[in-house]
Amino acid sequence: MPYVNIRITREGATAEQKAELIDGVTRLLQTVLGKNPATTFVIIDEVDTDNWGIAGEAVTVLRARARGG
Repeated sequence: MPYVNIRITREGATAEQKAELIDGVTRLLQTVLGKNPATTFVIIDEVDTDNWGIAGEAVTVLRARARGG
């Protein structure tokens, strides 16, 4: 019973994109590991960029700097 947790920043991923991720990961586990899709769980967590840090800074700050702000 595979459990896959995908975490992405909350920046407008559409329902269609999330559905594609869920389907793709499920099919990958079936193809590579022979896992049953009926018992494969895929969870997508969306995290605000203020709550996601890289190299000691929030993604919000890093992106603002990259935009020149």
